Amino acid sequence: MARLRADELRGMGIGELKERLRELRAELARERATVAAGASTENPMRIRELKRAIARVLTVIREEQIKEQRSKKKGKK
Repeated sequence: MARLRADELRGMGIGELKERLRELRAELARERATVAAGASTENPMRIRELKRAIARVLTVIREEQIKEQRSKKKGKK
């Protein structure tokens, strides 16, 4: 899987982001289980990449939530 970029993520909808988040978390769980079982991974840095990708997705989701809240607040005035 290619590295996720924040600008690519911002182009996705919330539903797509949540689906991507679910996939990344599942992949991270598989990698951690592999390491816990004592097997070696193909790419030891993959766990770090997955954690960072999850953080990026969560950041973009939160940005969208804040944007929606601000637009609702402006509408009340």
